[in-house]
Amino acid sequence: MALPLALQLYSLREDAQGDLVGVLKRVAAMGYKGVEFAGLHGNDPAEIAKVVADLGMVCVSAHMGVPTQETVGETVEEAQALGIGYVVAGGGPPDYASADTIQAIAERFATAAELLAPHGLKFGIHNHWWEFDHEVEGRCPHEIMMELSGKAFAQVDICWVAFGGHDPAAVIEKNAGRVDLLHVKDSDLAKGPDGRPASPHVAVGQGKVDVKAAVAAAEKAGTKWLIVELDRCATDMEEAVRQSARFLIENGLAQGR
Repeated sequence: MALPLALQLYSLREDAQGDLVGVLKRVAAMGYKGVEFAGLHGNDPAEIAKVVADLGMVCVSAHMGVPTQETVGETVEEAQALGIGYVVAGGGPPDYASADTIQAIAERFATAAELLAPHGLKFGIHNHWWEFDHEVEGRCPHEIMMELSGKAFAQVDICWVAFGGHDPAAVIEKNAGRVDLLHVKDSDLAKGPDGRPASPHVAVGQGKVDVKAAVAAAEKAGTKWLIVELDRCATDMEEAVRQSARFLIENGLAQGR
């Protein structure tokens, strides 16, 4: 059976800053079953959770800071008010520069997972391309980090894996049982002279990422949700988000509402 489809609300962040409730209503109308948060833009989490439920959707997860002993209480309070089961964060390029920096960030992730577990929450690691575009001591930084990050799960971003030169389906298969959430985005994968993305994202299904293979791998790997995320688009972002849902649902790759 196809996996349920959610939207990372970062995709519509500009509109959400002024009218998060209005954005949620439009997302529900597009057919998404759930949402992942990237900030609440001053809204009360319990009130937003009620809006989402009333619209027939699920609060799936949220991108937040990496919880520490000092901040875990605040993280748990917001997560429980939203009713999410997953807290997600990531690291920057310096965190994956050497074996020592990878071990340090992996230990932070492992600690975060341990701090959240007693509260019924799981901690996940969202990747970018800098975990995949080079080697450290002959190995992929993401692979090293996953080995050292304890009970943290991977929120594999298939576009950034492909941009970094790896096969998303193979990465998902390698981490089977630990890829609870999958970020689904698409692009032409073009690189600029600095090695950074040269093009904005496109609606899912319109780029060069092998979305179908990645989703098939996720279904076998025990993934719970597919989550569309587009950082920036040359076209209208809301239309790209709508087209992404349509592509995934109509092709039987995801469950809509």
